[in-house]
Amino acid sequence: MACRSVKRAEAARTKLMGVLDRHIFQLQKKPGYDGRAHEFRKNLVVDIVSLDLAMVGTVFKFADEMTAKYPYVSRLILNAGGASFSCIDWLGAFVQIMKEPVNAITAPSYYSQHTGEISLDGLGWVWQCNLFSHYVLYRSIQHLLLASPPCIGSRVIWTSSVEASPLFFDPEDWQNKKTGHSYESTKYQIDLIATRLDHLALQRPASRRIRHFVTHPGVCSTNVSDALVGPVLNLCKLLAFYIVRLLGSPNHPIDPFKAAIAAVHMSLASLTFLTLFDKKDLNVPRAVKFGAESDRWGHERVGVTNIKNWEQNQAESDVLLGKLDALYQSFKSAEEQCSEKEWLFHCCTGFLH
Repeated sequence: MACRSVKRAEAARTKLMGVLDRHIFQLQKKPGYDGRAHEFRKNLVVDIVSLDLAMVGTVFKFADEMTAKYPYVSRLILNAGGASFSCIDWLGAFVQIMKEPVNAITAPSYYSQHTGEISLDGLGWVWQCNLFSHYVLYRSIQHLLLASPPCIGSRVIWTSSVEASPLFFDPEDWQNKKTGHSYESTKYQIDLIATRLDHLALQRPASRRIRHFVTHPGVCSTNVSDALVGPVLNLCKLLAFYIVRLLGSPNHPIDPFKAAIAAVHMSLASLTFLTLFDKKDLNVPRAVKFGAESDRWGHERVGVTNIKNWEQNQAESDVLLGKLDALYQSFKSAEEQCSEKEWLFHCCTGFLH
């Protein structure tokens, strides 16, 4: 488990282990329980490693730690990210709620976002945290993914959003330094990049194939918007989630645990059920993403939706992928040069002593 805050990661690990222990406790009450869950629990280890997506250097360090510790990685779930909200446009909120009430609670357009935020690495901050650092992480442990046993295979699970939108995708502002919708734009770039990576993977031999899948958690109650709303408004927001779900919205699992169903499903389900092909041409994989959904009563499920405007932006996905890889190579080269200088410094220091 990689996290910027080790303390928060430890709290999450404790909570997850508690959920698992309670589930096993219920399983052992059932007739015919064979004890496999206890065996799994005994062998389960959840390691915590520090990783700050806002600093590319920590991503390379993380990859080095993984390489030194593990012979292979079979699943990489890229679910971290962030948004840079500044305020709520209350007039815009009123207008959208009047025009499209369900969509206003699903993909709100009235959250104003900061523009021009730059990371310490000189990149668009939201873009780096949501997309580029994830790409660097994937590329940096690609050899571990390829080393996964063939019977297990390897998959990269990318996390998009119901708010991902081509409306805010500007190829000229690909690092989202100028846009006022950096969150929606970076999430749409994830749709494009992950889909293109999977299409390229399907062209390779099965033994050299790393599958890429796009998922999204639907709408769930988290602390992402805490900077904008206080406890009273947060309660109103939560109530609105339940209302639109009762009205028939499939995109509101609300509970973060239920919202994880898509990523878990894509990690565990057989590839036989995950690769979808175009009805017109069975040799062409469909551009889709798998999302967490629920019925009116909160029973979670996995839904499938098409990547928006894929045909129009397919060529642009190649261009964007080329830019990402070139930028990755430049950071990798700089990291290697820095490592060489540190090695020479330590050697010279040791010689002088």
